[in-house]
Amino acid sequence: MTVAPGGDVAGLFATPRTVAEHRGDGSIVLRSPDPLRDGARCVGDWLEQWARQTPDAIFLAERGNVEAPWTTVTYAQALRKVRAAASWILAQKLSAHRPLAILSDNGIDHALLALAAQHVGVPSAAISPAYSLMSKDFDKLKSMIALLGPGAIYVSATKPFAPALAAIRPLHQAQIISGNADDADALAFRTVAATPETPDVARAFAALTPDTIAKFLFTSGSTGTPKAVINTQRMLTSSQQAKAQTWTFLEQSRDLVILDWLPWSHTFGANHNFNLVLRNGGSLYIDGGKPAPGLFATSLANLKSVMPTVYFNVPRGFDMLIAALRADDELRRRFFSEVKFAFYAGAALPQNLWDALAELSTKTVGRTLPMVSAWGSTETSPLATDCHFLAERSGNIGVPIPGTELKLVASGDKLEVRVRGPNVTPGYWKAPELTRQAFDEEGFYLIGDAVKLADSARPERGLFFDGRVAEDFKLNSGTWVSVGTLRVAGIAALAPLAQDIVVAGHGGDEVRFLVFPNIAACRALAGLPETAAVGDVLAHAKVRSAIAHGLAKLKQQGANSSGHATRALLLAEPPSVDGGEITDKGYINQRAVLTRRAEAVARLNDDASEEWIGL
Repeated sequence: MTVAPGGDVAGLFATPRTVAEHRGDGSIVLRSPDPLRDGARCVGDWLEQWARQTPDAIFLAERGNVEAPWTTVTYAQALRKVRAAASWILAQKLSAHRPLAILSDNGIDHALLALAAQHVGVPSAAISPAYSLMSKDFDKLKSMIALLGPGAIYVSATKPFAPALAAIRPLHQAQIISGNADDADALAFRTVAATPETPDVARAFAALTPDTIAKFLFTSGSTGTPKAVINTQRMLTSSQQAKAQTWTFLEQSRDLVILDWLPWSHTFGANHNFNLVLRNGGSLYIDGGKPAPGLFATSLANLKSVMPTVYFNVPRGFDMLIAALRADDELRRRFFSEVKFAFYAGAALPQNLWDALAELSTKTVGRTLPMVSAWGSTETSPLATDCHFLAERSGNIGVPIPGTELKLVASGDKLEVRVRGPNVTPGYWKAPELTRQAFDEEGFYLIGDAVKLADSARPERGLFFDGRVAEDFKLNSGTWVSVGTLRVAGIAALAPLAQDIVVAGHGGDEVRFLVFPNIAACRALAGLPETAAVGDVLAHAKVRSAIAHGLAKLKQQGANSSGHATRALLLAEPPSVDGGEITDKGYINQRAVLTRRAEAVARLNDDASEEWIGL
């Protein structure tokens, strides 16, 4: 790889190419002129391949704490354990109607057990640990287990999951498997992984087809009961084949190393990142931290131990990384010297973070760190577009990947985007009516997002995410408010005090913000100790003044009524998992927050209230 001053990249990516078909009905169909080449039959083919070709290469690594050495599993070791566990799974007669459910976070045992199920045609279903460990009523977990009817349930240890396991006990007849060998109330994973391999495993593996269900992934359930998205083997392998055709360095070198925290209960962490490593014979170091207070220190310690060749994160993670890089000269030098490029997804990256990374990398190594992104959903496994080129600014989601078509349809003053291709789900498990409603008459998946062309005359220059069609609203003036765009601009204007923003103002004359504050940043600005109550921090004059200054800054950037907010209300209560306000990736669901916090919206709109902060 060579990167010249100014950020030109050679040897990493294919040249972006897109053709546009303008139809008589006004819709536009975008596709890559490059056909999708044949890929693997199933995910297990990749594991078999690398166990033969590079048996001693590290596949997975984890450690219990930052002082401990990394525990590693090679490709050969992984395949042996996968085949052994698959023998147990077949003996228990697990199937699509008695799948494997996994309640725990990322870990080696989690990965091997899921791969074992998939190896013999049994779907795995990783369920966000938040539904077991953070929920108070377990309602969503109960609905998931009732829908799946699992034949086996894995937890890393039974004690932390005891309340959740008790809540779902009447809903299943599954064998509980624990990663903790000392748990007397469960079958130890090490016992499962020591099952003698039977000939049935090879027969079941040979019988897999691209249409075999590999896994069920649940949507966040922010607008109702979580739906189980069917993920076939074809979806997973075609997505990675397209990635290899756009990220051409993957087939030219075998030095892919990823340090990643992103949850495998979500398509980004599982289908994109985990499968990227497996498809290309790389090494995945499982990061036990995440971009959250008290946990990011673990991520930093792991980053100092294992520098990845490609760095993945969500915007909140980049925000915390930038602060750490500024404070640590050696980490900054290593990061910008050894990381080939950074990839952001989950939500649009605020421009101030993009600019900060560019500035830091240029000062440190004399070149701009390439920043790329992609776009898709759980239903598109997840890749639908890929920004495998150097965009001029944040927010470009790229072009359609080989084999996938996008249909752009006018919706008000926006372009609604729909997706069709081998990477798209056949539907939702046991929900035929929801499946029918999810596709148009041509078989395009109705993803619900809006996009705009970076250059209408040159579609190869990519697309910009233009918010959720259902999130945008009109002010009384008839002016449309683009919630996705304004949210990102607002976070940047209020940086570093706003962790996230919900845009309010439906049916009113002005836009207003509900702000989930970055409590640590607010506390530091106010000069208060860590023991200071959240209410005192948010009420501090310096914090309120800085928020008001940020609102004024945003108005200067977008003077029309839909381009800025006139008021902001700081929320003391963090986003709720039970309330469906936040996803695994940390993305805030606008509609769920506005509905659940109607009382806060009322205070924001109350002219007599002294709580909100105005321009």
